[in-house]
Amino acid sequence: MRYSILSAALAACSCIGSSSALNILMGNDDGFASAQLREFYRMLKAEGHQVVVVAPVDNESGQGGRSAFTSSNTLQRPSEFGIIPPGAPSLGRDPSDPDVWYYNGTPAACTFVGLDYVIPNYYGNRSIDLYVGGPNYGTNLGPFLYTLSGTMGGTYAAVGRNLPGIAFSGSNSEQRSYTWVNATTSSGYPDPATIQAQLAVDVVNALVNGSAPGQPLMPLGYGINVNTPFITSFTNASCVAPPLIQTRFTGGGFTDNAVYNATSGLFTYGNKLTDAINRCINGNCALPGETDVVDNGCYGSVSVFTIDYDAPLGRDQAGIRVALTPTVAFENPDAKMKVKMPNWKLVIRFDTNSQRRQFNSQGGASGPRSLKD
Repeated sequence: MRYSILSAALAACSCIGSSSALNILMGNDDGFASAQLREFYRMLKAEGHQVVVVAPVDNESGQGGRSAFTSSNTLQRPSEFGIIPPGAPSLGRDPSDPDVWYYNGTPAACTFVGLDYVIPNYYGNRSIDLYVGGPNYGTNLGPFLYTLSGTMGGTYAAVGRNLPGIAFSGSNSEQRSYTWVNATTSSGYPDPATIQAQLAVDVVNALVNGSAPGQPLMPLGYGINVNTPFITSFTNASCVAPPLIQTRFTGGGFTDNAVYNATSGLFTYGNKLTDAINRCINGNCALPGETDVVDNGCYGSVSVFTIDYDAPLGRDQAGIRVALTPTVAFENPDAKMKVKMPNWKLVIRFDTNSQRRQFNSQGGASGPRSLKD
């Protein structure tokens, strides 16, 4: 009974019309046989989407955006969960589903293999509408893990290839095969992998339903990072339907520090909360940080990112560029930067003939100053 009530509630908010069906490329860093990936795949197809999976043959967590391709055309060891034997091709189809592909490479490499080989050669070079990664086993919260996560790395690779991309990560960290998904649990609710997958489907369908027909799901160079809490359905119903909250990357996030063990003489990592990793520089600083949201209750976070790492226009960037100008030139002689400083206004102008940079100051400055190249 609880299963049907939950299913009905989720279906009510996530269904789409057949005209909104997408061509989706899916990947992850946990491997092609991950329970959460396969549940997500199954549910997306049930919604009418056409989905092709190209994911690592084994767990490739923590690879970030590293694009590493295998140097062997055959597998040197069995795949995860022993599904593919050693000696099999390094790229191939799952024996039970021809639309699920494995590749012996990092998540970003799998994205490129999917886009540049699998889709063109086996799917008529169909146009891909969306890339989805995950749901990962374990969260990927904050700017530091943004650079380390293979789930995010595969997604970022797709965004860089002109696709909208969504990275999904869930707090349930048990690494399980799709053959181990439970039809029922002691709480009466679905398996956590099924619920994590349904939450991901909800986000995809919300994006579809909120987009104009025939238009891209996101502007060029944009992606989404989704993190969800620990789903408790194995044992209880305390967190089985978490609300999703609009968030930003910074806020409550950790970076690493090196922790030395005097007994073993070895180092391991610890979590360190710093001001820099949590400074809000871009975006909407009124939004809560995704780490704070997910770590402090039964809530999921949804953050929006772009491919552009450039610092925003403003006083901070201008100050750095002014400091660099005696040594570092502006290539474009027509470039301008205007920014208000405390008590003075900086204007950088270019004379196209002399290439002379002029710094005009107001409010306490003695007059024009020039700095020759």
